[in-house]
Amino acid sequence: MSGASRLARIAAPTLLGLLVLALWEAAVALRDIPPYVLPGPMRIARTLVAEWSGLQAALLVTLGIAAMAIAAAFVLGVALAILFAQSRWLARALFPYAVVLQVTPVVAIAPLVIIWAKDATLALLICAWLVAFFPILSNTATGLDAADRNLVDLFRLYGASRWQTLWRLRLPASLPYFFAGLRVSGGLALIGAVVAEFVAGTGGTGSGLAYVILESGYRLQIPKMFAALALISAAGIAIFALLGLAAKLALRRWHETAGAGEG
Repeated sequence: MSGASRLARIAAPTLLGLLVLALWEAAVALRDIPPYVLPGPMRIARTLVAEWSGLQAALLVTLGIAAMAIAAAFVLGVALAILFAQSRWLARALFPYAVVLQVTPVVAIAPLVIIWAKDATLALLICAWLVAFFPILSNTATGLDAADRNLVDLFRLYGASRWQTLWRLRLPASLPYFFAGLRVSGGLALIGAVVAEFVAGTGGTGSGLAYVILESGYRLQIPKMFAALALISAAGIAIFALLGLAAKLALRRWHETAGAGEG
């Protein structure tokens, strides 16, 4: 990708975002909208700076839960996908239950998880893991099955064992699918952590950004609420970008998907 193309990819969304913020600020000022109804971007920015110590602590709590959920989803999702690739019977028996976990709203089962887990942090982790787990499992399983059949037959012809075929062919072939699922799971883990905390309503020094939003709403501190929302959005973008960078670094030397969109 040329320098001009890279600059254009960065400049276009940046300029659009700045335009939207400017129009937002102008609308709030011209219509004299009170900050407890809709604060302007400048007031939100000032609140973010003034309340940074508390917001930063809450952000770290939320990011910690999301990171642990991503790690758990990675370990269990990849492990189950490998088991499914080795045993069709096991895949048919267990995959429908993974689908059930995915389609069940976390808001509906979060109260039960909170009661059963008894520990607030563990409950939030389980809820975040529930929504982050399926994309990794599904995409990795699809990738393991997507290996070139001709290469699979070639491995079999040369007497490769099932585990040799898995390690040297199926796992490398599944990496683009795995990273695609991981990027989806990263955002879902953050969403799951926030939603679970909304349901749990946990407070105190160990509370995350969701509790800050709830507390700010009760106290009509709307600029602080928007500041917490901005941090959640920024955290989601950062997670997606970091996982995308990891995928590019892992695949750039040998897979064409790493260069997708670089035109």
